[in-house]
Amino acid sequence: MTEPEILEALERAEVALDTGRDLSGTGFWKAVAAVKRDPELVERHADRIAAIDRRAFEGWAALTTTVPFGTTVVAGAMAAGVASLGYSAKARPPWNWLLFGFGTGALLATTHGIGHLVVGRTFGMRFTHWFLAPGRPQPGVKVDYASYLKTPPKQRAWMHASGALITKVVPFALLPLARRMPRWVFRLMVGVGIVQIVTDIAWSTRASDWKKFRREIRYAP
Repeated sequence: MTEPEILEALERAEVALDTGRDLSGTGFWKAVAAVKRDPELVERHADRIAAIDRRAFEGWAALTTTVPFGTTVVAGAMAAGVASLGYSAKARPPWNWLLFGFGTGALLATTHGIGHLVVGRTFGMRFTHWFLAPGRPQPGVKVDYASYLKTPPKQRAWMHASGALITKVVPFALLPLARRMPRWVFRLMVGVGIVQIVTDIAWSTRASDWKKFRREIRYAP
């Protein structure tokens, strides 16, 4: 894709958003892929691409909030989950497994986005929003696409992988504590861990974080 073709695609994308449509059929993501292959194109077009990406995101995200506020809420929920797990070890039935279940759910819901945020910021990426969207079981964090494009592709890839990896670790990391619960809780945690791995293999490699990981790693020298 030549630079004039990239500019035409960006123009089509802006017109589509101006008229209330999405980016389908504009060639925007094909243009983004071409830009990723050339650092000079990244420097020239990253800010414009980021502006288009942000406008499109604001059109499909169901609920958004600022990064500082969202991080405070998500970190608080994660801390509540850790506290609940701690209390579960001392509680009597049924409070022990109820607290354990709440804590596990809180960690599964919060660590995914926090993983992306921490790893992305470590690599120099910026983020613009926390958000909720249809079809996404966890709160997400939106990357600033200009900073994303200016980050080396291997680091972009591992930012995508980080959320998936930490979420897969959680059920297995909690197995020692689950042994103090009723036996069915331990079995359930093993099942949750296995189901998450199978889901990643069957779905995420085609439509989510692992697909993005594989996409970005191809741009690495």
